Amino acid sequence: MNPNLSRQRGAVAIMVAVSMLVLLAVVGLCVDAGLAYLVKARLNAAVDSAALAGARAVTTGNNQTEQIASARAAAADFFAANIPNDYLLSSPRITSTNVTFNGGQATIDVKAEAPMPVSIMQIMNFTSLMPVAAAQTVRNDLDMALVVDTSGSIGAAGPGVRTAAKSFLSKFNVTQDRVALIHFASGAVVDAPISPSARGFNRSAMNTKITNFSFEDGTASVEGMWNARDQLNKVPQGSRSTMRVIVFFSDGAPTALGSYLIFDNKDKDCIEPGTLDSGGPTYALGDLNSASFNYVSDKCRLVRNNAYAARRLPNFYNAHAPDWKTATDANFTSEFPIVTKGPREVTADLSGNYARNVDRAARNLAESVAAKAREEGIYVFTLGLGAGLKSTSAYDTAHTGEMVLKCMANTVDAPLRCQTPNQPVGMYCYAATDNDLTPCFSRLASAILRITK
Repeated sequence: MNPNLSRQRGAVAIMVAVSMLVLLAVVGLCVDAGLAYLVKARLNAAVDSAALAGARAVTTGNNQTEQIASARAAAADFFAANIPNDYLLSSPRITSTNVTFNGGQATIDVKAEAPMPVSIMQIMNFTSLMPVAAAQTVRNDLDMALVVDTSGSIGAAGPGVRTAAKSFLSKFNVTQDRVALIHFASGAVVDAPISPSARGFNRSAMNTKITNFSFEDGTASVEGMWNARDQLNKVPQGSRSTMRVIVFFSDGAPTALGSYLIFDNKDKDCIEPGTLDSGGPTYALGDLNSASFNYVSDKCRLVRNNAYAARRLPNFYNAHAPDWKTATDANFTSEFPIVTKGPREVTADLSGNYARNVDRAARNLAESVAAKAREEGIYVFTLGLGAGLKSTSAYDTAHTGEMVLKCMANTVDAPLRCQTPNQPVGMYCYAATDNDLTPCFSRLASAILRITK
């Protein structure tokens, strides 16, 4: 045999053997790396969901220790739900869930790993691979005003309103978020003022206030909105949270507004602001700071008498002017017009067109105050209850109560006349019955928490 041929055959055998090893290594790398890639992708998704769940759960608890424990528990639950143990032979586990607080901001960091054995790559002396993943969610600080309609039309739905409002408050962080509670009917009451400096809110005290709500009288939506905006703006500019929100609940279109009325003889007439209701006693002024209708005073009750005749509605919304003695159109702010051509025409007439003008002005003002709040960077979220919101009124045949709430929130499906793309876009949720209230409030809470992340 030719010795050169033998040597060539031996060299070929060695090259084939080496090539087979290299080929096996490449195949092993492709197989094991491919499996590791799939595990890594699933691990990333699980870690992301864990961090988001932790950010939502960090609101639960009466102190930071409880909130951290709640965040970690939620992160662990969502992690396990999104990547099962032994997924593609891996052993996924969270290695750390860190929660840190900075002012009103909570940061949740989740890290995880999923060690997994290799198959063919063992020939290259590899025994395992270690996919790792990390995610961070920042739950920003929040200033919020919750406004609850307690008008008489809510009726039997009252218990459902109380339950849903309490459930909504439970979604927020009692040590980090600032919250104000306001309810309105004929007038408005600030049940729990917002803290202008310290963070947090007293949820227990607010729940007690909600338990004691009674449902009666009219719908002065503008008073609820005005007080909500006022509460958020009481927080000094440098202390305001990243996210500012008004959550406004009502079961109907606005029917009432607050006002100083302009009288023939100011020195002898009603000198206090009060509320006018399109369906209430003509010219009888209700207490601006009471949800129930209470006459402001005997003089304000008798304004139909010639001696106390009101000349007209003021040109501008003036209910919160500092001094009745300045109660002339020239001295009142021109921020919110009452006598106007649109979106609903309102004249100053308080004789033959009292109900029409008060009804239309009430709707205009609710939208105007909400628009001003949005102009200041405040998100407005609205929630409506009941079939009555789907109807128009005798004095506003072009707009339903639901349209008013959508305009207030600046939703994407609001009437074109009130959509303002350069302002915060809020959300509207419709509850057909009181059974839909808690799910609706939960949707709004989830939307708010998503924005704060």
